[in-house]
Amino acid sequence: MPEVGALGRPHGADRGSGRVLVLGATGFVGRHVGAALEQAGYEVLAVARHPRKTPASWRFHPMDLADAEPRALVELIDEAGPVGVVNAAGEVWSPTADRMHRSNQLLVERLLTALAAAGPRPRLVQLGSVHEYSPQPRGVWLTECSPEEPATDYGRTKLHGTRTVLRAAESGTADAVVLRLSNVIGAGTPRGSLLGQVAAQLLEGAAEGRTAEVRVSPLRSSRDFVDAQDVSRAVVAALRSPGAGGRVVNIASGVSQPVRDMVDLLMSISGRPARLVERPVAQSRGTDTDWMAVDVSAARTLLDWQPRRTPRDMVQDLWQAAAGQQDGPAAGG
Repeated sequence: MPEVGALGRPHGADRGSGRVLVLGATGFVGRHVGAALEQAGYEVLAVARHPRKTPASWRFHPMDLADAEPRALVELIDEAGPVGVVNAAGEVWSPTADRMHRSNQLLVERLLTALAAAGPRPRLVQLGSVHEYSPQPRGVWLTECSPEEPATDYGRTKLHGTRTVLRAAESGTADAVVLRLSNVIGAGTPRGSLLGQVAAQLLEGAAEGRTAEVRVSPLRSSRDFVDAQDVSRAVVAALRSPGAGGRVVNIASGVSQPVRDMVDLLMSISGRPARLVERPVAQSRGTDTDWMAVDVSAARTLLDWQPRRTPRDMVQDLWQAAAGQQDGPAAGG
């Protein structure tokens, strides 16, 4: 199995906490999670299709997780002997239900089959989504007991993955916890997201020496945005919290933030001349409600975790990374 990086511990870092497999480690959330794990004293074994640019201190194992046979995963787990596995792989912005099915459902099923057959028994942290819940009316916070009737293909495929993990935990074939994440923002936010699109348009306008025309769909909604660094701290806590096993835990800011305020904040932080244009939408991609806020009481109780970073923090990180990527070598992603 070809890998990049040594099996031993890298110089200058104590890896006494053990090794953690991060699936989808080169993606937006996966990169943040890997960094937090390393800072917490874990050795990171990054698993993804392509290495892109990962820290020299991480080991890298190339694998197409959606197509990999369980035997390949069993061999990897047996060889690595991890204390934890974080599943940060999956599809969010795919236009096809088939790709989301393969990445959000089939991948999870194959991973659980491998964990059941492997010798080590690592803690699995499955990264789910609050979009697995039914949209709630304005003023009603999402909790772990909220109805689960997703309004999108993304939410439905993620819910299937969550339920598969919980069944495995209940049957005793996996030690697992599911973290349902709200809308994650930070350095490396994908261009497929709203704020990623806004940042790209701001940079395009600046590169062409003109006032950027930031074209967006009508900004009528409010969402719960959570910082990528806060999410990563929650992953570390989930690995270390025995009482969280077999549970679903919401990870969010606990605040419903107007999307318009987030866009205005990004435009202000950028310092670039820009004009906001809300374009009419002929057909909506989903039917999510216009308002979302998420209760994080369970995370405080089970993980001793709470959000620390503000909307300004997360948007500042997003912009600095996006502008730096345009001005210098790509940071990977």
